Amino acid sequence: MTTAVLFSLLFLLLATGMPIAIGLGLASISTILLFSPDSLASIALKLFESLSEHYTLLAIPFFILSSQFLSTGGVANRLIKFAIDCVGYIRGGLAMASVLACMLFAAVSGSSPATVAAIGSIVIAGMVRAGYPEKMAAGVIANAGTLGILIPPSIVMLVYAAATEESAARLFMAGFIPGLLMGTMLMVAIYIMARIKKLPAQPFPGFLALLQSGFSALGGLLLIVIVLGSIYGGIASPTEAAAVSAVYAFIIAVFGYRDMGPMKNIPWRKKGENFVAMVVRNIYEIVLALPKSINHPEVRKTVLDASRVSIMLLFIIANAMLFAHVLTTERIPHQIAEMITGWGLPAWGFLVVVNIVLLIAGNFMEPSAILLIMAPILFPIAVKLGIDPIHLGVIMVVNMEIGMITPPVGLNLFVTAGITGRDIGWVVRAALPWLCILLLFLIMITYIPKISLFLPEYIDHLKGY
Repeated sequence: MTTAVLFSLLFLLLATGMPIAIGLGLASISTILLFSPDSLASIALKLFESLSEHYTLLAIPFFILSSQFLSTGGVANRLIKFAIDCVGYIRGGLAMASVLACMLFAAVSGSSPATVAAIGSIVIAGMVRAGYPEKMAAGVIANAGTLGILIPPSIVMLVYAAATEESAARLFMAGFIPGLLMGTMLMVAIYIMARIKKLPAQPFPGFLALLQSGFSALGGLLLIVIVLGSIYGGIASPTEAAAVSAVYAFIIAVFGYRDMGPMKNIPWRKKGENFVAMVVRNIYEIVLALPKSINHPEVRKTVLDASRVSIMLLFIIANAMLFAHVLTTERIPHQIAEMITGWGLPAWGFLVVVNIVLLIAGNFMEPSAILLIMAPILFPIAVKLGIDPIHLGVIMVVNMEIGMITPPVGLNLFVTAGITGRDIGWVVRAALPWLCILLLFLIMITYIPKISLFLPEYIDHLKGY
């Protein structure tokens, strides 16, 4: 009875168009008041504890702030230029470079919509100007942008870690090879299509230009080394690495690339200036600019934008955790686990059910909410069937990737529609052919566990963290 009321209320509220966070919270509170002896005061305490008890979740606002500085601070432009110089000379290379740029930006942002917005706003128009069909350009970016939640650091992986008490560091390691594999599969598909459609190739820029663009993008590329290197090497936890990444992104955007803040458009070296004079002048100017940068309008706007996104996401997470709390106290996951194990499903059959349920849920709900609701249900069953929890986490994240590009709630579709100025129906049709690659990738990830588990097990063997 409790289960039926809880889920019926949730689906009814969502059907009215109510925001997912409020729907989750209202369904949970109504069920508690109807069937539980808990008081309203205990609900308020649970909402507070849902975030304060999970240290891992503190990484989310830091990664969002880091992503916001990098998106605003011109890192995306430099990563795109470097990616084009790397693979642009291959037939279909501009589209392949877009995928590579998404992979690189995913490794510094942790967000799928941010990856689509940062990379897509630059490369979609560039591909169309170079002779690529607009549908292909939009479809490639919408799908490649999903790498933002698979390639570490990933905000969605942090949510799964908080929901299951699994190691966020191990999840980050488990997502690295699958992320590279998915990017490679997309690039192979682009190359095949480029050969068939005779799409253009850029001229090879030369090794000097490649080195120059690589040096220019070094500020962003170093963040990958700092964040992942510190986590994989056991130097910092994901939360500590996220805090460092936010500070680093601020420094590189304001004082390194100088695309925003009080030093905007001030060159590192002026014409005719010798090296010593350049160093002295830059130190002096940075010291003067540091206090001004804290309250600079552009920096303040970036921090406020990041705060809005963080508050929105954490509000969803808090209400989803309240929903998960109701599930747990009413022993709903335990009952469902007993029912499913009573069916006598083998592990591979259970994973088929998991993928179908998550793919359907991904059409209607935000990834973090799905994970917080479904993880407590699926996790104990997977453990009983001998499925590795880290492997399950990667499977769930890949399903959430697909949910990002399936209507009606696919966030990447809306971002791509905003960039191209087209309607959602057009973007869905553009993304559909590339979605087949993601579905094939999901099957591979589901039934070849070593793809996800090789790196964590290898670093375990080295005792790296």
